[in-house]
Amino acid sequence: MLHTIDKVSGYKLAATDGEIGKVQDFYFDDTHWTIRYLVADTGNWLTGRRVLLSPYALVDVNEEEETIGVDLTKQQIEESPSLEEGQPLSRKYEESYYGYYGWPMYWTGVYPWGSSPMLVRDPAQWKDPAHPSKESWDPNLRSTDEITGYDIQASDGEIGHVEDFVIDDTTWTIRYMIVDTKNWLPGKKVLISPQWINKVSWDESKVYVNMPRATVENAPEYDEDTLITRDYEEELYQHYDMDGYWVEGQADTKHPRYR
Repeated sequence: MLHTIDKVSGYKLAATDGEIGKVQDFYFDDTHWTIRYLVADTGNWLTGRRVLLSPYALVDVNEEEETIGVDLTKQQIEESPSLEEGQPLSRKYEESYYGYYGWPMYWTGVYPWGSSPMLVRDPAQWKDPAHPSKESWDPNLRSTDEITGYDIQASDGEIGHVEDFVIDDTTWTIRYMIVDTKNWLPGKKVLISPQWINKVSWDESKVYVNMPRATVENAPEYDEDTLITRDYEEELYQHYDMDGYWVEGQADTKHPRYR
């Protein structure tokens, strides 16, 4: 199911033995645009440290109850490797984090989840190698909160800015950026898939798309009060003359590297 970051921010996090806090932010990698960690606001419970939850621990998103289920106990989370506030999220920390929980490391293969294009929850199906292979990759993690507000640059001028993100809670992939074009097309919002992005310049705080402004102007409008249906997505992908991510062979393995 698809959700916006803005909507799930503030959702309660329900561990197996009680509430642990609320959704604060998400970290994603800039290669596959896949969510790597949910950042939890634990209030006064674990002060002075960032609590990160991998999608391996996230079992369901309940919009009615505004909760996200976490398949961990409070003790497991409390005893997990500590990442102090202000401390960088390093590869050394990630290795200790994944080692602590016993999950496959996502960077040990060409796919978004290491040896698999999809998130595999069954330990019997894990094929994570003991050591990174030559096909492993070095992810750069970005905050969705950080990128909100970035300008969107078409081939012939700016078209708006990043307002929000749409995530898929099955694959934990970022499916779309929500672009607010109010400085150009008052009142219109559109969706841009990471597949259509040419590059992201972190230094300029700008996202480049390889299409003219007119293509975006004529794109199907996004209505935040309406569910994103497959019919809408098919219309959207047809407009951009792209194959849908749900089409066989178009899985999340073709995103370019961004700089």
